[in-house]
Order: sequence, then structure tokens, then C-alpha cells
Amino acid sequence: MSTKHFFNSTEGVVVLGLESLVARNNHLALDAPSKVVYSKTHDHSKVTVISGGGSGHEPAWSGYVGDGMLAAAVNGDVFASPATKQIMAAIDHVPSDAGIILCITNYTGDNLHFGLAREKAAGMGHKVAILRMTDDVALGRRQTENTGRRGLAANMFVLKLCGSAAEDGYGFEKCIKIGESVNANAVTVGSSLDHCHIPGREHHRSVPEDVYVLGMGIHNEPGLHEKSPVPPVEEIVADMLKYCLDPDDKDRAFVEFKADDVVCLLINNFGGMSNFELEALTTVTRKVLDKQWHITPTRILVSCFETSLNAPGWSISLLNVSGIERETTTSIHTLLHLLDRDTTAPAWPRNGYKHAKIPKQRAAAQAHGLSDPEAQKGPKVDPKIMESALRSACKEAIKAEPDITKWDIQMGDGDCGEAVEGMCKGILQKLDAGLCKDGALFHVLDEVESAVEEIGGTLGAIIAIVSASFTSNLRLAYAKDEGGFQMDVKSASAAAGQALKNLMGYTSAKQGGRTVMDTLIPFCETFERDGDLSKAVAAAEKGARSTSGMEAKFGRASYVGEQSAEAREDAPPDPGAMAAAIFLRGLLEGLGK
Repeated sequence: MSTKHFFNSTEGVVVLGLESLVARNNHLALDAPSKVVYSKTHDHSKVTVISGGGSGHEPAWSGYVGDGMLAAAVNGDVFASPATKQIMAAIDHVPSDAGIILCITNYTGDNLHFGLAREKAAGMGHKVAILRMTDDVALGRRQTENTGRRGLAANMFVLKLCGSAAEDGYGFEKCIKIGESVNANAVTVGSSLDHCHIPGREHHRSVPEDVYVLGMGIHNEPGLHEKSPVPPVEEIVADMLKYCLDPDDKDRAFVEFKADDVVCLLINNFGGMSNFELEALTTVTRKVLDKQWHITPTRILVSCFETSLNAPGWSISLLNVSGIERETTTSIHTLLHLLDRDTTAPAWPRNGYKHAKIPKQRAAAQAHGLSDPEAQKGPKVDPKIMESALRSACKEAIKAEPDITKWDIQMGDGDCGEAVEGMCKGILQKLDAGLCKDGALFHVLDEVESAVEEIGGTLGAIIAIVSASFTSNLRLAYAKDEGGFQMDVKSASAAAGQALKNLMGYTSAKQGGRTVMDTLIPFCETFERDGDLSKAVAAAEKGARSTSGMEAKFGRASYVGEQSAEAREDAPPDPGAMAAAIFLRGLLEGLGK
């Protein structure tokens, strides 16, 4: 694998690439600060489909923006999820009267940041849903029971059919139903001769010369296993197809393929394969499908769909169109029409790139954020009590920073205490500037959640989702009965309970996994059940303390090598769980004052 590049680092390269894409496609526009590519011709009366993820997978995702596919795409840094603010910017550029669908690959960062954006958008009155794309079959049910399957190149089937349905005027629920069924009937497996190399970084490992990797992901993750010597291509293809199609493999038989089912084939180049080899591998795949599985693909798509920088690998994706017909009662003829439908998305193969005609009258993109009058809408609360509670919570968390850092150094990279301290100082600065002076509840909650977002990482995203969802649920309750709404224990406990339920839709972490969820779950459940904040804080503290000596099952800590039972018994409490409990205790004490 070559580690030579014309760019010595990735800094600034993402925007340079997006500028090129937009410069040669006059229906596209670029919000450079947010790294969002959006369609200038999107009709706001139709369903909006948005996707995105880390860069390094070009032409995914921005290459699929255009009428008949995506309305906008959000680009993170290389192999990094885009931030919530970027996703909100995309929503602002392509709002919809019919509804917004966020199509995401099933990775932790994307789940959390798109999840937070979904909560924020719902609170602003948008009809919005998340559609997860999970087609990888290399990692079976046992390996993915906590996190779910990865999203790979069959994502493109979801984006194309869902986007085409939206362009044809299908309703919000119908577009979602088609997209979910496409995902449920798609399988992908990849293989590679080596990992990719990221400009400016050390090449962490090279696959030996006479070895290939089966089940390779698109972020330099280890594959399912390595095989040596490299067998003939017919054996490689047969092995890959077995993972996709074998009904006797109960761990991986995710999709049923019946005799005479209509099937589509998609061959994806990871970025470092020559077209010479890729087309030949496609022919071998067709022959093995016919010989061993009696499948003749109705459609064959071959291209760089979702790459991994310069990785010398490829993947096979199969879509059972008949399975979608059985689930959605949408005819095969209609489904193939949606797949074949013309699109102005520049990266979709076999298009007739028509000159775009931009409508004379087009709604202006909504500016992100609330105007001052908007910010002051909603119920009022006692500003002194609210400020006292927030100051107390922040001061207690800042005071605990040395302990939080010490616990994190023992089990992680030691940045948790610093991040929590930075968040709290940010809230205190807002308070010093008069955040609570008018007692505008929703405005204060929005500003606190914005400060939480600055933490970054998984902890910040989880706390921010809970905060945003809590506020959104209060907003919805207020909108239903503005005159009768009361900001009291009853409304707060109901909003907290629903916020927890919403959060559980974006993370697989549960109580007992040594994460901040060991604090949040008992807090929200107790508060919802008993309507007693004091009891809820006590439950949160108990949950946080229980993480001492607990084995990590979720998040970054779960990737650390297995420890002896003795070492685990001496493990400190989870720093994120403790930080949340300390903050909640300070909040309660501040309310009492």
C-alpha cells in the first residue's frame, strides 16, 4: 500500500474537494463552514432526504446530492462523524413541508450527532425521522448484538430508492417504509488486500503480501479474518457470496432469498482498485451467482460508490427486490422504476445529466438559531432559582475535576475532567452575561444544551441528546396547552422519562455497561415514576457508584484488552457517570437554596 500523497495532511482538503464538486454541477451549492452540499433545486413540498458521515468515502455522500436522490449531504472530517451543528445547517438549507429523513450509517458518532440533530429539529417543529442503514454481514448477530450491523455500500440502494420516491411525490411514511424495507433486504460483504492510508498519519499496519482480508470495513477496522495464501478469485468470490446468501448460517442469514426472486447486484470499489480488476471481478461474481446460487441479477451497478480513501479492496452488495415487494406491497415494476429513475446526483452511474433549471421563486434557506423574540417564547420561571441551581451544579462539577480526571486517566485518555470543567465554565459565562435574567425557560435550556455540546465525544453527545429531548418534550407539552402549562415536577418528570426513551433509540448502551447511562437511566426512571427529584438524584448517585469495578461493555473503554478480575475490582468509577451524578446533586442543592 502506497503511503505517498500529494497532500501532506488532510487539513483543508475536504472543503477543496467539495468546492470542485459544486463548481462542476450547477444545481449544487456549498455551505463551506458547515461542509454541507445541498441542492438548489430541491422542492420544499417534497420529502427531504439527507445523509452524511465522515469524509474519505467519496463520492459518498455529497456526490449523491441532486433531484431524485439526496437533498443535502453533511461531511465530517476524515472518518469522523459530522457535528450536530453541521447537520442542523443542512436541515436549514433544505427544509420540507412533507418531512425530513436522516439516512445514517450505523456508527456511534453518526447515531449520536444525527440523533441530537433529530431531537433539535423535532423541537423546532419539523417532522423528522432517522433511517439507519445496516447491511454488513461479515459481523454476525453475536458480534453486533449491542451495536447493530455496520452500514456499507448497500446504503446506496436506500438513498436511491428513498430519494426517488421522495422526488416522485411519495408521502413521508411511505418513503420511510420503502427505505427501511430496502435496508432490511440488502446485504454487503467486503474484502481487501490492505488497509487504506490517511495523508499525514503513520500507517498503523500493512497486511502481509500473500494475505487478503475478508469482512473488511471502510474505516481501517480489522476484518473478520485474514487468509493466506491468497486463493484464486473464484474462491474469494464464492466465500464472500456464502456470507451473503447461505441460509444455514444462522448468525448471518439476515435476508431470505427465494427461488426466482428479483435481485440487484452492486459492486463497490474501496478506492484503490483498478477498473481493470473491478470489472473482471464483477464478471466472476455474476458467474458464481449463477452457478452456485442460480441468481441472475436484474440490475448490475459497478462503481466507486462508498470508498475508503485508497484501500485496495471491494465489496459485493445484493438487494432482494422481491423481498421489498412482499413487505411493502410496492410492485417490483415500481421499485425498479425508482432504482432506474433519472437523477441529477453527479456520482450515480448511468445518468443523463440534464441542465438544471432553478425555480424562479425559491424559499430562502432558514437561518439556524432563534431570533430574540423567538428565544423568549414559552413559560417563565423564577430567574433566581434557576440561576442558583445552574451555578451550584457547575461549581460542584468544577470542584470535582481533579477526581474525574484521575478516574479517567486510570481507564481512558484523561480528558473527561477537562471537558466537563470547560462545559461548566461555559455555562457560568452565560450566567454571568445574564442568561437567566428574563426567566425564559426554553431559552435557558437551549443555551445550556449548547454548552453541553461543546464537550464533544460520546459523553457530550449523550448528555446533549437528553437535554435537547427534555426541552423538546417540554416545548411540545407547552404548545398543546399554552394557557394551562405549568413548569413543575409533573411536567419535568414526564419530559425526563420521554427524553430517556428517545436517547435509547440512538445508543445501545444500557445500565450495567460502565457508562454515563448508569447514572442517567436510574435518574430518569425514578424521576418519571416517583416525581421526586431528591429520590432521582439519590438513584443517579447509586448508579454512578456501582460502576466501580464494573466491566466496560460499551464505548471506547470496552475496546481495551481484557483485564483480570482483580484489576477490575480495583477499577475506579466511570468518570462520565460520576460527573453527571455530581452535576445533578449540585442542581438539587441549588434548587433548595
